[in-house]
Amino acid sequence: MRFTFPLMATGLEVAMIVLFATFVQYETDQNLSQKPNSTSVDLDTSGDLYLFFRDVHIMVFAGFGFLMTFLRKYGFSSVGINFLIAALGLQWGTIVQGILHMHGKKFHIGIKNMINADFSTTTVLISFGAVLGKTSPSQMLIMTILEIAAFAGNEYLVGKIFLASDIGASMTIHAFGAYFGLAVAGVLYRSGLRRRHPKEESVYHSDLFAMIGTLFLWIFWPSFNSAIATPGDTQSRAIVNTYFSLAACVVTAYACSSLLEQNGKLNIVHIQNATLAGGVAMGTCADMKIPPYFSLILGSIAGIISVLGFKFLTVYCHAGSCARFFHWNSNCWRANHRFDSKDTYLGTAI
Repeated sequence: MRFTFPLMATGLEVAMIVLFATFVQYETDQNLSQKPNSTSVDLDTSGDLYLFFRDVHIMVFAGFGFLMTFLRKYGFSSVGINFLIAALGLQWGTIVQGILHMHGKKFHIGIKNMINADFSTTTVLISFGAVLGKTSPSQMLIMTILEIAAFAGNEYLVGKIFLASDIGASMTIHAFGAYFGLAVAGVLYRSGLRRRHPKEESVYHSDLFAMIGTLFLWIFWPSFNSAIATPGDTQSRAIVNTYFSLAACVVTAYACSSLLEQNGKLNIVHIQNATLAGGVAMGTCADMKIPPYFSLILGSIAGIISVLGFKFLTVYCHAGSCARFFHWNSNCWRANHRFDSKDTYLGTAI
């Protein structure tokens, strides 16, 4: 560990410098105007785009970092390693996506590329929840490189080949990241983990910090779902639809949690995760022309599904023989399969 991690981190950063020197150039008004699909609007949106980039950036480094602090023994790993893999991931995401979309040629970077780089990093941060406390920093660096490469290929397939609508990247980020993380947890599975590990628990202050992460994500999620939408009515629709979907999701998540818990008490785990389900579910259809009340319906259903998934799917995993290793070996099963993936299915169906 003493030499492996420093050498690996330094080597990867040197590789990033070489790749940036080889492929990356600044985006300017001149080369932007030469793009075949560019318009006068594209030349004047850098200031507006930066506001979206700032919000997404806060979600990546503060929102996801604090959301994973629920484990009492892994608060530093959550925030600290989150910081590390996000910093590496945004560089690698810029390179991989640029090379893929430009077919190996040099490409220009601007604020939109920075937003897409943050999106690619988000995939790893979602997967990180499945292996929190079970991997070293060196292993996380390797996972970051491999997953972002796979994410870029999957995103290109979904967006460019299948032409699927996924403005908030619910399919390419949330569902992909959830199942990638669970797959890695399965690879790391050891028979000694059949019983719940004593460190796999939360305390009052760890859940409080995780709630801070939830609030960061909830506040900025409309920007996440609308950052790359076409400026104008389309982008406004994405913001409004996500805004109301999240609001409705909170109400039904609280109601469902109280209904299912003993003596009507609220479960903090439900609140930390299910209140965000409306943003995930709305990601695939946020920019579509749907009535505002439909956003409320979708968010309400997403909150209920997420709480039900936590309450009953966990029991199934304890009882089932083929799937239970996912629960035993994934600290953040609650934030992966039960939260990200099922609500993605809901939004995709809509």
